[in-house]
Amino acid sequence: MTFTFRQFHRPFLLGATLLCMMAFSIAPASAADRARLETFLEVTGFDVALESIALSAKDAPSMLGMAADDFGADWSHTADEVFETDGMRETALDILSHTLDDALLTHAVDFYASDLGQRLVEIENLAHMDEDNERRMAEGTKIVEEGGERLEYLQRMNDAIDSAGTAVKGLHEIQFRFLMAASNAGVLENEIDADALRALLKESEEELREDLKASGLVSAAYTYRDMSDDDLLAYAEALEHPDMKQVYVLMNAVQYEIMANRFEVLADRLADLSPGLEL
Repeated sequence: MTFTFRQFHRPFLLGATLLCMMAFSIAPASAADRARLETFLEVTGFDVALESIALSAKDAPSMLGMAADDFGADWSHTADEVFETDGMRETALDILSHTLDDALLTHAVDFYASDLGQRLVEIENLAHMDEDNERRMAEGTKIVEEGGERLEYLQRMNDAIDSAGTAVKGLHEIQFRFLMAASNAGVLENEIDADALRALLKESEEELREDLKASGLVSAAYTYRDMSDDDLLAYAEALEHPDMKQVYVLMNAVQYEIMANRFEVLADRLADLSPGLEL
């Protein structure tokens, strides 16, 4: 089996990948109210990160070794329904209302509401919704090959966002849940053994970890290509703050749980679009 997965190009998706149960295990001292959470989504740009989850739907057929065309004319409509933006946003707000400490929310909003923060959000939002992956990676690779001190700042940013070092496990969990759901729904001709799939994913962990590190640096180099070294250093330092790290743990936990859930639902819907397929 060949597994592929879209490489995202902004901090929320490059960073820490924890399952939602970890987010729920963190009891906030003072949970933020709904209105403040809405502001949090908009000021930090997390609302756009949630919207962009829909772009990951195009990777579902490739995880089955197929293409979207193999599922017929209803594919796009089905994917749009499953990855409906308002529903994903409500789910995120529900989870954050139980997990995001008001003090952490304030810390993140204060930074992203600043002049530097808003410039970063604008840049990240544009990059996040840019689907021309080939161009991004080509131009980002050129920047990385040129070297320079800014690469150190970019790597510090990526390291701070994935401070828990769990991105690989998160991506594999999405793949596992999607493929098992597809198998259980009869989308695949042959059933998948859960233990065998876990073992197969485990074998590729180190390779995926290295790929994510390399592609993350290339992506960041392209995304922040017009930012000054001083701004990148300031951003790295902001992301390295313990409170900001905790905010990213929660945001990524929310985002990846939503992705895994939506992919499971999509697998069930695929059963109505095609006959069983051999994996």
